[in-house]
Amino acid sequence: METLYGKKVAILTDNGFEEEELTSPKRALEEAGATVQIVSLQKDKVKGWKHDHWSIELPVDVNLEDADADDYDALMIPGGVINPDQMRRHHEYVDFARSFLETGRVVAAICHAPQLLIETGLLRERDVTSFRSIKTDLINAGAYWHDEEVVTDNGIVTSRSPEDLPAFNKKMIEEIAEGIHTKRYAFASSL
Repeated sequence: METLYGKKVAILTDNGFEEEELTSPKRALEEAGATVQIVSLQKDKVKGWKHDHWSIELPVDVNLEDADADDYDALMIPGGVINPDQMRRHHEYVDFARSFLETGRVVAAICHAPQLLIETGLLRERDVTSFRSIKTDLINAGAYWHDEEVVTDNGIVTSRSPEDLPAFNKKMIEEIAEGIHTKRYAFASSL
């Protein structure tokens, strides 16, 4: 496994994240040597969801209003049905995620998390996957959706569900270790 010593990763979340989709990547990132911080508009803690009920509460390390995206090498967004829907309604979350996509820093999003990325307007002609129920939303946003355990496109790492976490975690760490990815533009050059 790659080492991420000296790398700093933001986990962007609100209440309602799927527990395993935050705790498993967080643990993998920390084991690889990264400094990981939970960033949220929630003031003190965020509450997780486990299958069909509320679960753990985790401390918020940095309030989003005080966070500077430039302080982080990568962004990880856990899914869950509630979490991305909460985040996409607040421009602060959308703007924070957009800054990573615009600068070629790694963005890893699992399950329903790509719903937040749709709001950035930067998924056009990008290869992604997600939980099946948001496939049409991603296609309508101009993305190319694939039914695979992990899909990577120039620093964007996506997976479908908790069952894909081993592949997701491995690819996320690999992409972060590579560093900044060259930006791709979704337009043809004129000659």
